[in-house]
Amino acid sequence: MIDPASSARTRLILGNEAVETLQHSSVLLFGLGAVGGMCLETLARSGIGRFYLVDCDRIQASNFNRQILATSSTLGREKAQVARERVLDINPAAMVEAVVDFLDGTSVERYLDLRPDVVIDAIDSLGPKISLLCALHRRGQAHVSSMGAANKIDPTMVRVGDLSETKNCRLARFVRKRLSARGIHNGIRCVHSHELPGRASLPWHSLDSALDQEPSVQRGRERAVNGTLMTVTAVFGLLAASECLRLILGELRPQGLRCTPDGNGKGHANLEP
Repeated sequence: MIDPASSARTRLILGNEAVETLQHSSVLLFGLGAVGGMCLETLARSGIGRFYLVDCDRIQASNFNRQILATSSTLGREKAQVARERVLDINPAAMVEAVVDFLDGTSVERYLDLRPDVVIDAIDSLGPKISLLCALHRRGQAHVSSMGAANKIDPTMVRVGDLSETKNCRLARFVRKRLSARGIHNGIRCVHSHELPGRASLPWHSLDSALDQEPSVQRGRERAVNGTLMTVTAVFGLLAASECLRLILGELRPQGLRCTPDGNGKGHANLEP
């Protein structure tokens, strides 16, 4: 049973019908790192009733600077299971299925067959990301995809829009090229930053050797280390969550608020009686 007090402030601004809709909605989220973790936190506190969570990694010490799931008590644990526990700690009435899995072309369709209301793509790996986005586009599935938040420091430059509108993002450029080769030129809704990237990436071997043990590094090609700040990755996650809510509810507009002119001809919000 959901404690009515937990959604009281949401009901005040969105109304009872919207809250009921959120409680009966489902979200499939791929990737529970800095962006995905913050997106999940926001959706859980917004009252989404069902989650399908997919991630293959464990929490590492290098995650602490930006990932909300990373704490001293969760170090070394599987992100998917930690995320499930956190959602249920926020909302015990939620239904949460957590899967420890590395998404690939053979498993995408199986997950999308769950028919969630919205899919969140917070995947870092290019191959799985392309497979997922192609399937989402083909199915016409409501979705939000995260482009690159690394090497950025200005959260005010983060935007939501079509993939075709992205600029100054290396990941988005690669994604556009791969999708274009498959005949997809628009229709991918994403969070991205217009900020010019800062410091170049460094190879793993130039940093602490302990990082070499991370599962994401051991899998496949050698990866680079990108500088990241939670001030940016958190905004990516928040905007992804906001777009998800908009897709579920339509254009978000406060309920019970009206704008009235003050003595200077400017508007201010008042609660309706």
